[in-house]
Amino acid sequence: MDLDLLSTFEAVARTASFSGAARELGLPKSSVSRAVARLEAELGVPLLYRTTRQVSLSAAGTSLYDRITPLLASLRSALSEMPEREELPSGLLRVTAPVDLGALFLVEVVTRYTARYPAVSVDLHLTGRVVDLVAEGFDVALRVSPSLRDSSLVARRAAPIQVRVYASPVYLARRGTPKGEAELAGHDWVVFHSGQHRLKVAAPFGMPGSGVGSSGRIGCDDLLFVRDALRAGAGLGLLPTFVAEPDVQAGTLVPVLPRLERQAGWLHVVTPSSRKPPHKVTAFRDLVLELLRARGLTPPPG
Repeated sequence: MDLDLLSTFEAVARTASFSGAARELGLPKSSVSRAVARLEAELGVPLLYRTTRQVSLSAAGTSLYDRITPLLASLRSALSEMPEREELPSGLLRVTAPVDLGALFLVEVVTRYTARYPAVSVDLHLTGRVVDLVAEGFDVALRVSPSLRDSSLVARRAAPIQVRVYASPVYLARRGTPKGEAELAGHDWVVFHSGQHRLKVAAPFGMPGSGVGSSGRIGCDDLLFVRDALRAGAGLGLLPTFVAEPDVQAGTLVPVLPRLERQAGWLHVVTPSSRKPPHKVTAFRDLVLELLRARGLTPPPG
């Protein structure tokens, strides 16, 4: 049975007027009258007695009114209290991201997000694997890759990932600073590699042969380990500029041949496909973009 018919009948019975119910519901009086007539036809009993001056309930109408009134009130209350109908985000937000992004960026994002929206809580999973958002029940992911083409997901480009070659002053004092690309292959390298996102060493800079990528003496799938190894003087290595910048400012890392900066991919904010994402998801995405802009990482238009 159409709940709108019951809701219309309840309004007529409560106001004892078709006109009053029509004004309350924002419907033409004729539509209210037809709805009640349809309900009576479906139930097979008269619910209202109509005269030119008043509307009164039949015995069946009284019985139905008494039973549906508390149920409709409960239903309206439940719908009005749904978290995503509230103006502010609320509920549990499940987020997944690479470990390095968690340490370098998401601590600030999650702290500000929960402070800004007291009705939300965050369950953050940091992992090197690509999580199936829908199957595993996640609301949003941060991913680094050249592009994302899964039609079941919506990927918003958040910021370009620029990479440079870095080394510590200690290493450069010991081995010398490369003056050109041809000298890079003769150095020790710390290479980052991951199944999810890879900073290739040779290809982006047009180095000859298999080059640096195959001769790295140290390889690791943790970007923070690569950074710390470079700090310790283990060799040259590629790092995203936003990862290395604090160390450059502190003097613990130095850009090598800065003109070789290249774009290695994009940071994406990824969500399951939905015509209308929940407020908690859009608020989190907008805060990520806001804090990236504050760090000088400007996303593309649109």
